[in-house]
Amino acid sequence: MTGRGIDQALPCPGDPALYQPNGRNAQDYFKLAENANGSIPRPVHFPYIWGDAIEILQKNAPDLRIINLETGITKSNNFMPGKAIHYKMHPGNIFCLKAAEIDVCTLANNHLLDWGYEGLMETLDNLKKVKIKYAGAGCSRNEAELPATWNVAGKGRVIVFSFCCVTSGVPLSWDAEKTKPGVNLLRDLSHETVQHIMEKVKTIKQQDDIVIASIHWGSNWGYDITSEQKRFAHDLIDAAGVDIIHGHSSHHPRPIEIYKNKLIIYGAGDLINDYEGLKVRKKSKIRFKKFMKLWKLWKLNGHKKFRSDLVLMYFVSVAPSTGKLENLKIIPMQIKKFRLNYPSSGDIEWLRNRMNKVYKNFNLQLELKPALSPGNTNYFLQLQQH
Repeated sequence: MTGRGIDQALPCPGDPALYQPNGRNAQDYFKLAENANGSIPRPVHFPYIWGDAIEILQKNAPDLRIINLETGITKSNNFMPGKAIHYKMHPGNIFCLKAAEIDVCTLANNHLLDWGYEGLMETLDNLKKVKIKYAGAGCSRNEAELPATWNVAGKGRVIVFSFCCVTSGVPLSWDAEKTKPGVNLLRDLSHETVQHIMEKVKTIKQQDDIVIASIHWGSNWGYDITSEQKRFAHDLIDAAGVDIIHGHSSHHPRPIEIYKNKLIIYGAGDLINDYEGLKVRKKSKIRFKKFMKLWKLWKLNGHKKFRSDLVLMYFVSVAPSTGKLENLKIIPMQIKKFRLNYPSSGDIEWLRNRMNKVYKNFNLQLELKPALSPGNTNYFLQLQQH
């Protein structure tokens, strides 16, 4: 989420005006982060927000870098009425995505149309200008359903479909139609929906292609995976020809499942956001009206047990011929001063122990592995199946 407070830190900050009940100025999020962890030089350079993740990306050299982009890239001030939160990033700051060499953005989520259809169209145009591929949104239903296709030399293609569900807060009215722009919304997780996705996959998948279904679904907090989500994920693999499921919406990592040797990430968690420093003071020290304005901020980052400052990067290796998982390397990072930093060993152990409690139901465990980096000793997490 490179909008709002992050946008204000970057070289081309947009209009900071907000239209949400718990804040009227995007610069307030920047100030909260500084109050929490110290001053942030402004403007920051485009690579700044990725911090130590740049070194990790260079070291691991993935064939394809995919993110769920949860913000519009627009100058529009025509905010979508009826929504509590609106994210946007100034088009001049799109180069923060290029700084991390992002290849594909999935766009089917509950913030892409925060600034209306004008903001949606501008976002698509801006991504095209910098040659970043996208999926999950478009000028029509046909375009919104199109996947992003990436050729990997000597290995095959990666096909990325992007979907969203109403359970993640996407209004039904955002669904793209025959001649109306919008997102690729799944109105339900029925067998009929699986059949529709299967037909889309069949029209494009060739030998040695890897198909990814990137799905924005579920609530922001909690570790529970519904039986409907689990059944749908399994059906996508069994019937629709999907090889990897990349789920997101939760602000913290949710469980992972290995199903028939294929990877299901039910909730990847955030990687970049502007929630740093969000907390509410004691009620006794604050006027009631002001307390009510900040209450939603407390809800957002007040779930301290989830440690939403600790985030994960997922490096997935699969066999091109089968799509079966060969290796999963998970690298923890910590958001601090609006950048990704190497966490302490204690924070990594806390995250490992926390995730292992929720992975237990899927017979998986994370094991801590040392990794040497120039001038810095850090760790990564290796997924083990039991």
